[in-house]
Amino acid sequence: MASERVVVAMSGGVDSSVAAARVIAAGHEAVGITLHLAGSDSRCCSLADADDARRVAERLGIRFFVANYRERFRREVMESFADAYLAGRTPIPCVTCNSRFKFDYLLERARVLGAEAVASGHYARVDTDPRTGRCRLRRAADLEKDQTYFLFELKQEQLARIRFPLGELTKVAVRAEARALGLATAEKSESQEICFVPEGNYASAVERIRPDRLPGVGEIVDGDEHVLGYHRGIHHFTVGQRRGLGIAADRRFYVTRIDAARNRVVVGDGQALRVGTAELEHVSWTSDEAPRVPVPCRVRIRSRHAGAPALVEAGSHGTARVRFEAPVSAVSPGQAAVFDRGDEVLGGGWIAGAPS
Repeated sequence: MASERVVVAMSGGVDSSVAAARVIAAGHEAVGITLHLAGSDSRCCSLADADDARRVAERLGIRFFVANYRERFRREVMESFADAYLAGRTPIPCVTCNSRFKFDYLLERARVLGAEAVASGHYARVDTDPRTGRCRLRRAADLEKDQTYFLFELKQEQLARIRFPLGELTKVAVRAEARALGLATAEKSESQEICFVPEGNYASAVERIRPDRLPGVGEIVDGDEHVLGYHRGIHHFTVGQRRGLGIAADRRFYVTRIDAARNRVVVGDGQALRVGTAELEHVSWTSDEAPRVPVPCRVRIRSRHAGAPALVEAGSHGTARVRFEAPVSAVSPGQAAVFDRGDEVLGGGWIAGAPS
């Protein structure tokens, strides 16, 4: 590949640090950019992370910039996250952050800097389909670190300009490479938490972001609408949750539905969680074209879900229906359903409902 200028999204962690080093090792010019998104207590993209990224950039001898997107991030990611919880959904802000901030907005910056591509430390791969010439999003070689669940919204125009230098590596190999290069982030710990929810307490984050919209006390009911107890707010619950329900019962209950309109949490047994279909909205296909016939594939309904065999049928206006070969448990509105064929990611959409 000919030498090119590549903007590297440098979060201040070891993965993006090694990604920048690999861009240079491949003979390209790297320009580091840290997106300042969240506050000082964030586990990612804070000013402290920007300092770590700057130290790595200095070690590698590359230009480095910080781009401040805090207000836009609060409006487009944090407030949307809180609003979704208050609507009875379980959102995944990392998908929006990746597709919009780390790629859409970063690609805009790259154009200004005269860069041909953007690279990141994500564990994912992009190649070209030899039959069609289109770009393919593929799962990482190390499935334990694979991050494609959060990247399903990427389109052809973006995939053509994105580089994932770590797609063939394991985390152990990445740290070893960082040590060998003397990078300051080599031993830096990582977090699986949402960056603006540093303690993993989603309810507290919702209360901090939307203090004037909290729903207050409501009922916890079973499928027959018998009142079993009361809750402090629907934003404390997600579909599939078993612990912390605050009700006394002689059998095990799970959250099966959240009725935001009536400020109710509906509970039932494990069987009530199992569904055979899921309705999706805002569906995105990496090929940029929805298939005309139902597609057999594996569908992941959570980031750590191995995927279940299913048939995905594209509908109109960005909708789709998933028909699972066998019922699956805890299909949660607000989560993503991501479609895989082998190690290729075909696309995905947002779960709008899960009729039984």
